[in-house]
Amino acid sequence: MTDRGMGRGAWKVLALAVLMAAIPAHAGDAAAGRQKAIQCQACHGLDGLARIPQAPQLAGQNAVYLEKALKEYRSGARKDEMMSVVAKGLSDQDIRDLAAYYQSIEIVVKPPR
Repeated sequence: MTDRGMGRGAWKVLALAVLMAAIPAHAGDAAAGRQKAIQCQACHGLDGLARIPQAPQLAGQNAVYLEKALKEYRSGARKDEMMSVVAKGLSDQDIRDLAAYYQSIEIVVKPPR
């Protein structure tokens, strides 16, 4: 079948399959991630709002990005003295849960007065 012959329905199925492939097979548990985030709160805050200038804000961050970053710290592909030590102690499920938790935090921005 050529591209011209492929109906709209087939394209929709193909697009859905591509999107589904991008979604992690096992999503994290945000409630479990909140409990695990207690170890992160000194730098990143339990609410994901960093307490020290060197630490990034995690609240509202994309879970896929956070998972990738944590796995890279764990493997040594990303370098940071503190994060590498912390990430080495995290399982894949811990990482998914933490990522889901930080992504779930809603950020509210108020205009300046």
